[in-house]
Amino acid sequence: MIGTFYHTVDAKGRLFIPARLREELGDVFYVTISTEACLMVYSKARWDRALEKLEMMPQAQQIKLRQLFSKAAKCELDGQGRIQLPQKLRDFAGIAKNVTIVGTGVYVQIWDSVTYEPIEEEETTPENLKKVIEELEF
Repeated sequence: MIGTFYHTVDAKGRLFIPARLREELGDVFYVTISTEACLMVYSKARWDRALEKLEMMPQAQQIKLRQLFSKAAKCELDGQGRIQLPQKLRDFAGIAKNVTIVGTGVYVQIWDSVTYEPIEEEETTPENLKKVIEELEF
């Protein structure tokens, strides 16, 4: 899941998912909150693996992940390649209209474009890229 895409959320809260990402995510996937001011999108297979891991945890640890799962939405593509983004998720990420959809390799993020722009600028400087590649030994 790679690439950056720019789209808009329509008045009914629908968001077009790019074809390249739809191929990898499938027809049904999950959207939830993130540790950043964005939304995380997981394929059904990846979500199912997370649930299996959750089931193996003691209840005290499961509770720590409560908000991640309680805020999640199961999304299904409509005939035009769109999903319905629930208002509670849009509110969490500050998404009004313009969004930036970011493939991170393992999952997808949905950002309000105004929020993401300075992050993208900072992260894509040659100095930052060099630092990250060296730090992660990538």
